[in-house]
Amino acid sequence: MKEIQPVNQNILLEYDEEKAAKTPAGIIIPDTVQEKPVMARVVAMGTVDKPEIAVGDIVLFKKYSGTETEIRGRQYLLIPYVDILARVVDTDTI
Repeated sequence: MKEIQPVNQNILLEYDEEKAAKTPAGIIIPDTVQEKPVMARVVAMGTVDKPEIAVGDIVLFKKYSGTETEIRGRQYLLIPYVDILARVVDTDTI
């Protein structure tokens, strides 16, 4: 079985990408013209000193960053650690 293990200061992200979306009117938008997601879940990390994120976190990353790949039907993105902009966190409502 093959798996991706990031090296250096790279992060492996997994995101769910629907192959075709529909407009409210029912028009199907093919994946070739859909915008790529900018949030994904961290599934593996290379060697990063004092990381501010951890495996399992949802992060926001630069729009045109990284290298996309597909393994066993799942979409992955390998990006440099510096291209992560923020961590998405749940907050309590008052």
